[in-house]
Parts: sequence; C-alpha cells; structure tokens
Amino acid sequence: MMSKLLLLLCFLFFLSFSQLFSSSFSFSNSTKLCPHHQAIALLHFKQSFSIDNSSSWYCDYYDVTFYPKTESWKKGSDCCSWDGVTCDWVTGHVIELDLSCSWLFGTIHSNTTLFHLPHLQRLNLAFNNFRGSSISAGFGRFSSLTHLNLCDSEFSGPISPEISHLSNLVSLDLSWNIDTEFAPHGFDSLVQNLTKLQKLHLGGISISSIFPKFLLNWASLVSLDLLDGALHGRFPDHDIHLPKLEVLDLRWNNGLSGTFPQFSENNSLTELYLSSKNFSGELPASIGNLKSLKILVLHNCGFSGSIPSSIGNLKSLMVLAMPGCEFSGSIPASLGNLTQIIALHLDRNHFSGKISKVINFFNNFRNLISLGLASNNFSGQLPPSIGNLTNLQDLYFSDNFNMFNGTIPSWLYTMPSLVQLDLSHNKLTGHIGEFQFDSLEYIDLSMNELHGSIPGSIFKLINLRYLFLSSNNFSGVLETSNFGKLRNLTSLDLSNNMLSLTTSDDSKSMLPYIESLDLSNNNISGIWSWNMGKNTLQYLNLSYNLISGFEMLPWKNLYILDLHSNLLQGPLPTPPNSTFFFSVSHNKLSGEILSLFCKASSMRILDLSNNNLSGMLPLCLGNFSKYLSVLNLGRNRFHGIIPQTFLKGNAIRNLDFNGNQLEGLLPRSLIICRKLEVLDLGNNKINDTFPHWLGTLPELQVLVLRSNSFHGHIGCSKIKSPFMSLRIIDLAYNDFEGDLPEMYLRSLKATMNVDEGNMTRKYMGDSYYQDSVMVTIKGLEIEFVKILNTFTTIDLSSNKFQGEIPKSIGNLNSLRGLNLSHNSLAGHIPSSFKNLKLLESLDLSSNKLIGSIPQELTSLTFLEVLNLSENHLTGFIPRGNQFDTFGNDSYSENSGLCGFPLSKKCITDEASESSKEADEEFDGGFDWKITLMGYGCGLVIGLSLGCLIFLTGKPKRFVWFIEENIHKKIRRSTRSTCRQGARRN
Repeated sequence: MMSKLLLLLCFLFFLSFSQLFSSSFSFSNSTKLCPHHQAIALLHFKQSFSIDNSSSWYCDYYDVTFYPKTESWKKGSDCCSWDGVTCDWVTGHVIELDLSCSWLFGTIHSNTTLFHLPHLQRLNLAFNNFRGSSISAGFGRFSSLTHLNLCDSEFSGPISPEISHLSNLVSLDLSWNIDTEFAPHGFDSLVQNLTKLQKLHLGGISISSIFPKFLLNWASLVSLDLLDGALHGRFPDHDIHLPKLEVLDLRWNNGLSGTFPQFSENNSLTELYLSSKNFSGELPASIGNLKSLKILVLHNCGFSGSIPSSIGNLKSLMVLAMPGCEFSGSIPASLGNLTQIIALHLDRNHFSGKISKVINFFNNFRNLISLGLASNNFSGQLPPSIGNLTNLQDLYFSDNFNMFNGTIPSWLYTMPSLVQLDLSHNKLTGHIGEFQFDSLEYIDLSMNELHGSIPGSIFKLINLRYLFLSSNNFSGVLETSNFGKLRNLTSLDLSNNMLSLTTSDDSKSMLPYIESLDLSNNNISGIWSWNMGKNTLQYLNLSYNLISGFEMLPWKNLYILDLHSNLLQGPLPTPPNSTFFFSVSHNKLSGEILSLFCKASSMRILDLSNNNLSGMLPLCLGNFSKYLSVLNLGRNRFHGIIPQTFLKGNAIRNLDFNGNQLEGLLPRSLIICRKLEVLDLGNNKINDTFPHWLGTLPELQVLVLRSNSFHGHIGCSKIKSPFMSLRIIDLAYNDFEGDLPEMYLRSLKATMNVDEGNMTRKYMGDSYYQDSVMVTIKGLEIEFVKILNTFTTIDLSSNKFQGEIPKSIGNLNSLRGLNLSHNSLAGHIPSSFKNLKLLESLDLSSNKLIGSIPQELTSLTFLEVLNLSENHLTGFIPRGNQFDTFGNDSYSENSGLCGFPLSKKCITDEASESSKEADEEFDGGFDWKITLMGYGCGLVIGLSLGCLIFLTGKPKRFVWFIEENIHKKIRRSTRSTCRQGARRN
C-alpha cells in the first residue's frame, strides 16, 4: 500500500513539475528576452557592413553553409531569435554571436558597438572580409569570453596586447589573417596568461619568436597550430608529455630546428605536421608509439635515411605525406600494415627500386584514394597491380629520375574512380588509349615521348577541367568542334607538339569556360578565328606558330596574351585593357603604335620588338601604366625622340629601344626610374654626352649605349660610388674621348669578388618574362636570350679613348669579357690583368700599346679569345696554358713580337744552341741582378757590365733593359702630367 502511495505522489509531483516547466517555457517564448540596448548595438554593428558573397569563398570550397545571417536582423523583433545570436535564457543577455561565413564586408572600428556586448562568451567572425580592420584592444573587453574565432577575415596590423587579458579563453583562432603580427614579446605574453587554452590556432600570423618551451607544459592543450609563424630556435628534443594533445602543426617555420619529436606511449596525437629543412636526422623507432595518429605530414624536411619499420604500428594512419624530404632506400614492407590509409604521398625523395616491387606493398590498400610517388628514383614499367586499387582517385607518378618507360598500360584506362592522373616528365612512349570512364578531371601526360593523334575518348570526358599534353610528339589536325562536350574545361596545354588546327563556323564558341589555353610551338597557320571563352579566358599563348592574323581579339578579361614568333602582318593588334602581358615580338607587323595603348593601365610587360613598326613613339609610353615593368620596342623603325616624361614612382625594370632611329637627348626623367635594371639604347641616333646621372640608379645592371652619337669626355662623377650594380656595359661605337673612366671602373662592385659558389644562379627577369641583350664577346655578336646574374662584360671599343689602361681594371676580378679595341690607348698592358681569373675574352687590338705581353697573363686559364693585334708590342710571346692555343691572328701587326705561334723566331731562340755553353757559364757565374745594380749605381759601372754582357753573346737583353727603363721614366712623366691636368680640371 505504501509503495502504491509513494508511486502516486511521484506521479503527481512529475505532473506538477511538467506543468510548471511548460508554463515557464511558454512564458520565455512569449517574452522579449533581449535587452533593448544590446539589440540596438547589434543593429548598429550590422549597418557598418555591406554584403559581398565573394568574401566567403572558403566556406564554399569546404562545403560550409554560408549566407548573410544579418539579413534576419530586424528592428522591433527579439534579437535572441536572430540568425547567429544566442542569449542566456534566464537573463536575456547576448552570450554567443556566430557570424561566420556571413558575407560581411567592411571595417570593424575601435569604437564599434560590437564591444557593447560585455556578456559574450563565444564570438565567431570567421571567413568574412574585414579588410583594414585591426584586432584592437576592444576585443580584450570581453572578460567572459571562452571562445574567439577571427579566422581568415582579412584583419591586418598589430595584434593588441589586450587579447592576452582574456584569461577565460579556452579556444583562440586568429589564423590566416596573414597581414597581422604580434608585437615583440606579445606572443610570449599571450601564452603565459592564457593558461586555460585547449585550442590555439595562429596559422599564418607573424609571431617572430623563439618557440616557447613552456607551451609543452600545458596538460590541457588539445590543438596547437602555429603554421607559418616565423618561429625560430630549437624545438625541444625531450619526451613530450601532453596526454590530451591531438593536433600539432608547425609547418613553414623555416627558422625552427630540431629532430623528430619524442612522444611518450601515453599520447592522444591524431595529427602531426612539420616542414623545415632544419628538422633533420633519421626518424626514430619510437614513431611507432603514435598509435592514434591519423595524419602524418612531413613536408620539405631535412629528415634522411630509411623509414623505420615501426611505422607499420600506426594502424590508425589514414594520411601519410612525406614530400620533399631526403628519405632514401626502399619503402619498408611494414607499410603494408596500414590498411586504413586513404592518402600516401612520398614525392620528391630518393626512394629507389623497381616500381613493380613497391606496388606489392599496396595490395592491402583497398581504401587508398590518393597515391603520390613523384620525383623519386623508381624505374621500370607501371605494374598492373595498381589497377586493383579500385577506389583510387589521384595518381601522381611524375618526374622520376630513372623514368617510367614503356607504354601507358591498358588497365589505367579502366580505373572507375580515377579523378587526377599525373604521369608527366617520364619516358612513356606509344599512343594514348581510349578512356573507359568519364570521372577524370585532371590529366597531365606532358614531357613524355607519346605520339600519334589525340584520342577521341578524351573529348568525351565531360568532367575534365585540366588537360596537359605538352612537349610530346602528337601530330595531326585538331578540329575545334571536338571540344564540344568539354564544357567544364578551364586549362588546356597542347604546346610543343606538331598539331595543326581547323575551326568551323559552328565551333567558334566551344570551351565557354576556358581560362588558360597554350597551343604554342605547333603548326597552327592562317587566320585565327577560334573565339572560345570570351568572358573567362585569362591566359592565351599561341607563340611559335605560323598564324598570320586574327579576325578579332574578343576577350574581355585577358591577362596574358603571347603571340610572339608568328607571321602576323598588318597593323598592331590592340589588347584588352585588362592585359598585363602582351608580346607580339618577331612578327611582320607594320604601322604605328596607336594611342589606344595609353588606356592599357594594367600593362606590366609590353614587347613589340623585332617587327616593322614605324612612326614616332606616343608621348604616353613613359607614363600610361604605373605597373609597367618591361617596355621592349627594339629592332623596329621608330624615329623621333624618346618620350621625356616617366611616371613618378613607376615600376619600370627594363627599357629596350635598341635598333631604331631614335634621336635627340636621353630623357633626364629616367633618373626617377629607381627600379631600372636594363637600359638598352644601342644602335640609334642619340646625340648626347655620357649620362653620369644614371649612376644613382641602385638596381641598374645592364647599360647599352652602343652605336649612337654619344661624345665628349666621360670625366668624373660627383656621386660617391656610381653604377655599383652595373655588370654589363657597352659604350662601343661612339665618340667618347679622353682617358678611360677610371673612377667609374673602380666603383663597379658587381664585377668584383662575386662568390658564385654561394650565389643562386638565376636569370634576370621574372617567371613570365626574362630579359635578353645583344653583346659582342669573343669576337662574335651574340644575343643572350637569357641573362645569367653572374655574367659580366665591358665593351668600350671603337671610341677615341687615349692614355694608359688603368691598373685598377685588375680589381674587376669577376669580369668575363673585356673589349678596349679600336681606340688610341698607349702604354703597357697592365700586369694587374693577371687578377682577372674568370676572363674568357680579351680584345686590346688596334691601339698604340707598347712593351711586352706580361708573362702573368698565362695564369688566365679561362681565356678562350685573345686579340692583341695592330699595336706596337715587342718581345717574347708568353708560353703556357691558354697561350699555347692562340693563333697568329691574336698577335698580327706587332712587328716587335716574336716566338710561337708567329713564324718570326726570337734572336735568343735562334742562338740558343750556339750559345748554350756561354749561357751555362753566364748563368753559373753571373747573376742578372748585377746588371740591375749596375744601372742603379751609375752609368760607368752599368756600361762596363753591359760590355761584359755583350761579349758573352747576349747584347739584346741589355738593350731591352735600357729601353724598359726609359719607358718607365716616360710613363712616370706622363702620369704626372695627367695628374696635374686632372687637378686643373
């Protein structure tokens, strides 16, 4: 009875409680919980932004729901019902605000009404566009905040130190606001104060700090992301005891060093990311302790040696990526234990062996989706066992140093799930077969030895977005109508083959969404009429074909248009205003440059060289685009003056007007082109004095004034160290006179002490345009289509220079070529030339040089071309090293020279046999130093010794000795006169 009564009482209590809860719930829903001032604060915050859906591309990419949440915020309604707003059900205060992926565009000012919500516990503003906003001190007012997420929302500037006052924070995510940074010691202060943090994500933020070791004492830490934070110092190599740590991401901190972290067996790590060449050593066997690990990424590290077999203990591993490390040897068989793996990438290492043996390890990988073994030392033919990986979507086997060979196996065409296929940079031969499935979105078979026609099945791959078949031997006629089904194709590269193209009227608008098209270096001829991708095409390269013209240039958003090396005729085509790269060089275009080019305000590279263009240069060419970096109008028929005005703050790096008929003075406004590296004005009619004022340009490396009417003394400069970056100088074929410009030669720091061993050898220019220059070296006129950053040469030939060659030229010890020919230079060849250890070409011909050829020049072991002809040189021709390879032409018309290779024997050579005994007597009992002493002590003793020498059969040495000393006195006298003249000037 009691039990029934108790049960009844419980039922009545439950019923009354249910009614109470129901009435409370009804009350809470019928009452406005949101305080008025907080609703007003939210509405004011909303009004400070516009809606822009382009700011939520990240959300779209990762399939995260995105929409303008603030559209539901209406005045007069309860703010607790608004999208993204959560209130405390008791007090009504706004405690959570989630506006992530809300398309917000605008600035969060320091006085924003957002900071009027003091009860916020969670704030998420991720994936919007707050460009220009800073993470200001206002965020530090949210004293109750436990979760703050500002990820990837375009914040910039310094991060306020007040963030470190949020002592209740459990989760902080500021990642991918790449223009933000911590103040000095700001990061240390943050991690010292926020000791409750479980999640700390600062990826892409400039931390610039030594890795704080006490971070690894946070037992509560679950996720730590410091990717690309400019951390430095040594990562702790002791055992890491963080039992709750699941994610550790230290990628792209290139200043961070250490060995592979040691984790105790009691760990929860599921994701580990490292990338820095300063992480080195071998992977320890203790890596097998990470039994919960699902993702292991070691990207571009310095780890080496073999992979330990204990890696087979990581049974939970799903992603193993070790690209760009130094691992070698064979892949351990224990890898076959990782049956859960879905992605395996061991690209860019030194693994070797037959690929057929490697693939045997993958027979258990039935879940494998992505496989990358590119850039290793595997060899052989692709084995059929790969065809068993029926879930495989990505296959990357490109660029193996031993090269896969043979034909593309038939099983590859039948893989039902394959999405991405990359077999580029190998030695595959034969034809491409017929694909049986249309799942493929990416195909790269470039840089192989495939031939034949492109199979019809490729044009049926309706999901295909990228097709790269460049640098093979494909041939035949390609009908543009074949591309009718490839409506998703965005990038097509068929360059460097032997294809021709036909276009029918019904196929002119095929490939409606194409963004990049490269058909360069094929056999395409005639008038181009394929107008694909009118609104989408951004990159078009048709260079090195036989195209004679265009029906039109219909593309509205074209960035790169490369038509060079074709047969284009008629007037110059005008590119769209969006174009920043435009090249039509090496064609047959004629007419003038239209003023329409002045509207191309986005132009960075403009190359119209090697055509038949004429007329005067538009005055706008110097200032029509603030982005203009390269202006190449060389080898045309332009006349008149060079535009005199250049835009202040311009980006001009290369000006090439070589080979025209330009005249007048050099524009003085060139002095504001502070980024100028190449100035080529050769082969024109410019009439001016030497532009010493160019010596202030800090980046100028190439200066060509060849074959103009420059004149006068080069003289001295008031600039302390002019032309310090200059390393290619060509002033030949002008009317410069006076002494060689020793002051300028002494300041050419770029030709001195160049340590090529520690230099990164690269070509001048950038990824889409590399500079070229025509120079005369080794007696030949050579066009350098690429200018190596270590190449140096000086050509001052065919002027009216006189006086002696300065000894200081010997300081230019990185010089490759030196041409001082066809001047009126006198005096001796400086023995300091022995310091030009890298010199490959030396031309001093057609001058008035006297004396002997210094024996020290035989030390120039790189010297390939030597021309000393048409001077007044005398004495022996040195022997040894490169001098034994030069022919008669190197010394012709120097009547005083003798010895090999000339037919004229030296007198001492002819008398060597007859006077051998006398030589031995002389050499044994009489030192030549006595003669030197005789000359120094007095004429009588000197003449007496001279007579003695004459009697021993060696009169010529004494005569040479007297001549040499006379010449020395003449040189001293001349040098003194020059110095006095210099003082007067």
